Amino acid sequence: MIAYIWRRLGVLLVILFGSSFILYNLAAVSGDPTEGLRGSTDPRAKQQLFALIRNLQLDVPPPARYFLWLKGILGGLTGNLDFGKTRDAHAVSLDLASAVPTTIRLILMSTIIAVVLGISFGIVSALRQYSRFDYAMTFVAFLMFSLPIFWVAVLLKQYLAISFNNFLANATISPGWILGSSIISGIFWAGIISGSRKKVMIIFSISALASATLSTILSATKWFADPGLGPIILLALGVGVAFSVTLLSTGLQNKTALRASLAMPVFGLIFYYPVQSLFDSYPGFTLIGEMALVTIAIAIATSFVVAKIDRGPILRTTIITSLLIGLLMLVDKFMQTWQPYMQTDAVNNRPIPTIGQSNPLLGDDNFWFTSLDTLVHLFLPTIALTLISFAGYIRYSRGTLLEVLNQDYIRTARAKGLNERTVIMRHAFRNTLIPLTTIIVVDFAAIIGGAIITERVFGWVGMGTLFNKAITSFDLNLLMGVFFITATLSVLANLVADLLYSALDPRIRVVSKS
Repeated sequence: MIAYIWRRLGVLLVILFGSSFILYNLAAVSGDPTEGLRGSTDPRAKQQLFALIRNLQLDVPPPARYFLWLKGILGGLTGNLDFGKTRDAHAVSLDLASAVPTTIRLILMSTIIAVVLGISFGIVSALRQYSRFDYAMTFVAFLMFSLPIFWVAVLLKQYLAISFNNFLANATISPGWILGSSIISGIFWAGIISGSRKKVMIIFSISALASATLSTILSATKWFADPGLGPIILLALGVGVAFSVTLLSTGLQNKTALRASLAMPVFGLIFYYPVQSLFDSYPGFTLIGEMALVTIAIAIATSFVVAKIDRGPILRTTIITSLLIGLLMLVDKFMQTWQPYMQTDAVNNRPIPTIGQSNPLLGDDNFWFTSLDTLVHLFLPTIALTLISFAGYIRYSRGTLLEVLNQDYIRTARAKGLNERTVIMRHAFRNTLIPLTTIIVVDFAAIIGGAIITERVFGWVGMGTLFNKAITSFDLNLLMGVFFITATLSVLANLVADLLYSALDPRIRVVSKS
């Protein structure tokens, strides 16, 4: 394995060297960064021209200049990494250092959501092949895949930012919206559960009635202006999480795992007010990390008390349940911060922004305000990128699972008497992930390249903006800096994908050639 990794790294370094050499020389001869200064009548143009040539070493031929740039890159081996300077005489490394976190913050969450939702809906669509839900997901996938991102972004700005901010002034839902959302909810759940026509109509009626009742209560209490969960709702949601996680992890027939999972919402209810007090007294990521460790410790202790044998699946189920309940408690804290955040002078009751990465007027003295401000600025770009990208995961996961379900070993598993959950989750789903691994890993590597259109529409300055700036201004060092980061992650992503294959499928092994 070690020899295989070293051999692959060597090949990837050769690919990285060759591609960077070709790109550098092609970009160097494609444009002249001094063209504007050469034709200028400004008396300072000549001095600026000499300074630009000296700073960018334009008097050196492109092939030789590439190796000067490469020398700065190889300096990273000794801790002296140097990407060179931009046309504005700024260090490229500083621009990259500010753009990379911005891009990660902008696109990472949308990629994770797209992967989770896309694979989940794709699997359900495959299991409900040729059903109403399958046809609906196919239509939605192709529709989302064909929509231009800038058009989606404009619609989101209009309806989820401007209109929603206006709605918060009164925070009451009109009867038309209640009726429409109820019908959509009924169609959604009837499509997922499916069954006979009578069963579908019953599910539709119950879902629509429940949605209408909930919307009416939220409207009457003006919940959107002052949201919150509270201990009772948190307990109810925690019980639902415990049943859902147990169903997917071990199956509800594992009563020990179910009891251990159901203990987690009880602990959440017991510790609700102490946790909220800690959030107020010691706000910060350190507290959140420490609480996550304590949550995991409680889950492990509960699993050992409840289970005497076969603790592995129970540990997994209980830990996942406890972390999700902890996440709900964190969400509840952000909900409690919503109203005071809106009433600050910097926000002025219009919390959903349409542009920018943060609110410069807000300040950074309140952890919960600044964290919520970051989340609301991420809201629209995340939805836009998720809607566009998750459609592909629906189609890939659906097609792959349908292919796997037709394999002989799936029929053998069913013939042995295994229940359907075990067949799907333990045998089919794991093999479905093998072809999806390449797509997922490459997508995670590509997020660092930025989203040029999304960043432009929402006024973010990330890697996509730097790349566009480098192209339009003939800034070769900046272009190569962006390329080096994205290309390195791309080649490493291929290595990670190969290693994940062997982890997902025992039949695949990577061995060194003697």
